[in-house]
Amino acid sequence: MFDIGIGEILILAVLGLLVFGPERLPKAAADAARMVRNVRSMASNARKDLADSAGMDLSDAKGAMDEIAQLHPRRMMRGIFEDDDDEDTKPASAPADPTSDGKPKPASPAFDPDAT
Repeated sequence: MFDIGIGEILILAVLGLLVFGPERLPKAAADAARMVRNVRSMASNARKDLADSAGMDLSDAKGAMDEIAQLHPRRMMRGIFEDDDDEDTKPASAPADPTSDGKPKPASPAFDPDAT
């Protein structure tokens, strides 16, 4: 969520040790964890209150957001190209001409060479 690596955590721990000292650091960490827990519960309560006052069901809203996420261009193109796996995409080879020297004729190109 925050994209914090082990190096950043170590730097924060050293800074916390320097600022608070070894005696007060555990209490400061516990206070910070309690504050984060309170903020999360307040955000959850606010979300529930807003949903109740608006009279909408959050599961419907989540379903609508999932439908909107499916409209992302990359997902749409992936869906289009994955559907083509069932079709045979290999060009049909031309049958060998018995009057020639036994070599099959090459298949016609799938594009117009004059258009390029």
